[in-house]
Amino acid sequence: MKTGPLRFISLRYLLGRAREGGRYLRGAAGGIALSLIPIIVTLMVADGMIRGITDRYLELGTAHIQIYDFMNAPEIEDTKTALKGFDGLKGAWFERQGLGVLVGKKGKTGATIRATESSFWEDEGSRRFLKTLSGSSNIEGPQDVILGEALAESLGAEVGDTLRIMTLRVSSDGRNIPRLFPFTIKGIVSSGYRELDALWCIVGYDAGKRILAPEMSSSYLMIKINEPYTGADDAALKIYKKLGPGYGIYTWKELQRSQYSSYESTRQLLLFIMALVVIVAAVNVSSATSMLAIERQRDIAVLKAFGTNPKGISRIFIWGAFLTGITGGIIGIALGLGIGSAINPIIHGLEKALGFFSALFHGGEVKILDPGYYLENIPLVVDWKAVFIIGIGTTLMSMLASWIPARRAGAVPPIELLRKY
Repeated sequence: MKTGPLRFISLRYLLGRAREGGRYLRGAAGGIALSLIPIIVTLMVADGMIRGITDRYLELGTAHIQIYDFMNAPEIEDTKTALKGFDGLKGAWFERQGLGVLVGKKGKTGATIRATESSFWEDEGSRRFLKTLSGSSNIEGPQDVILGEALAESLGAEVGDTLRIMTLRVSSDGRNIPRLFPFTIKGIVSSGYRELDALWCIVGYDAGKRILAPEMSSSYLMIKINEPYTGADDAALKIYKKLGPGYGIYTWKELQRSQYSSYESTRQLLLFIMALVVIVAAVNVSSATSMLAIERQRDIAVLKAFGTNPKGISRIFIWGAFLTGITGGIIGIALGLGIGSAINPIIHGLEKALGFFSALFHGGEVKILDPGYYLENIPLVVDWKAVFIIGIGTTLMSMLASWIPARRAGAVPPIELLRKY
């Protein structure tokens, strides 16, 4: 028998009346759809969280590439001049970074002192993620300082307060000598991800050179390029060829290797766990095919009486499993994409509902995603390649699971079927 009629019979079994066996395949398709919804939502949320956090580190933390002058580390200004006219360069800024102790109204605490050119915080990418909670994020005077939200809370600091910064320098005889510098708090900022800005103490670049001793800090040039995700490695190689030896050039992938690998490992583990659910749902297609073959033995008898060979009978049920997998996959992926696209309103709505019930029992505010560890809003990111692979894999697993019962249906002797019917 030709393939066309076999496909028609398979489609009829899927879409036909329940008593004709359609309930089995439709039930299996529904199971596949339900199993795909969480894996698609998990994929979108995980990718959105990773991309949102990574974007913040790239635009506000490490930048896309960092350049260190190993021959003349304290003074890296000449490097910026050498990169003028570099193709694909969006911007370059100096930064000197070191550790210090901040003394405020509520006590003292350690901090990461970032002495950065003020134009870095005015860059388009920086403005996209930097949120000014109070005051201003523009450093204008040599005594201006900007604090991260968590650091300001721990010190009880407010805009306009005087803040003292203590750093160390090394004397000629090798002793560490503390130095204390007064600053005025110009603003309090947040990156939207507390782990990134928890220890931020931002001063101007010139002020940083004054309070941070070269031997107790590191100086480098931060670079932003047009395509940080796809072009960072090529750009780093071109910069190395342009500058020559004596420089350390590191992309964001190298600077954030351990953290980014941790995110990816967590993502893969979550997808693996969700994939187990999909495998179980696909295996259910085997049971559905077996039940369909039992109920449609009369059809098998008629087809064999008209000369359909065992392989043709088996193909009917394999095609049925294929259509079941496709149907369940399309429905599940569509629903998963819809729920994933609305994940932020869903989470905020659940928080409000749970907060309402919590207030009835004198409880506090409910946060499903703690902003101290997660993003306040999850970016919408769809990995279409992964979605396609999930859909194809689900369909192939459905066909593979149905192969044994389909083969058994085709191997039933026709004389036995004719005697029965």
